[in-house]
Amino acid sequence: MAATGEAQPAKHQEVGHKSLLQSDALYQYILETSVYPREPQPMKELREVTAKHPWNLMTTSADEGQFLNLLLKLINAKNTMEIGVYTGYSLLSTALALPEDGKILALDINRENYEIGLPIIEKAGVAHKIDFREGPALPLLDEMVNDVKLHGSFDFIFVDADKDNYLNYHKRLIDLIKIGGVIGYDNTLWNGSLVAPPDAPLRKYVRYYRDFVLELNKALAVDPRVEICQLPVGDGITLCRRIS
Repeated sequence: MAATGEAQPAKHQEVGHKSLLQSDALYQYILETSVYPREPQPMKELREVTAKHPWNLMTTSADEGQFLNLLLKLINAKNTMEIGVYTGYSLLSTALALPEDGKILALDINRENYEIGLPIIEKAGVAHKIDFREGPALPLLDEMVNDVKLHGSFDFIFVDADKDNYLNYHKRLIDLIKIGGVIGYDNTLWNGSLVAPPDAPLRKYVRYYRDFVLELNKALAVDPRVEICQLPVGDGITLCRRIS
């Protein structure tokens, strides 16, 4: 209680908190009631390890990890790709959802961060599903697009990397995802900054990437090749189902 006797809103306890819910107490309720009790032990362990990393704000939130895991099962995904891995929380969520012979092409510029989570992924028994490639994603994607046999070969693709390249990724991924497959773009509500006034006090990286996220959202909204749904889960995730 404050000195005035007024109740203060509860502060969330999730490291790397990205929820856009106005009430931290309500977000904590979701985590404690629906997310944490169902979170697989390896994901909990990786979440707690990642919380100690200085860049922990980059991690996928626990509620979004749960959402991705269920989504992959609902669409019966088997061949997937992830661009932007960090320590591998969303990657582990995906690997646990895929069948035993499922595959994930995982792309990131930093193997060191990936190796933080790798021992946990290995202990979970799903490392064999992951093909990790270190380096920029665009050159590899260009190679894949040039191989016609790879067109339409992916069931699901998750993008959580450099926001200034999201549209460049989309131009390539649309060929690689199958008809009926889903691409998920993370951080499409970008800390709520998309509706902030021009003079709002924003962190430098938030202000820098905001225009790129706005551009992506406008482009996806009018792309006739996909059906979209933008969800206020985590920091916002836009699902694109390819229809043509």
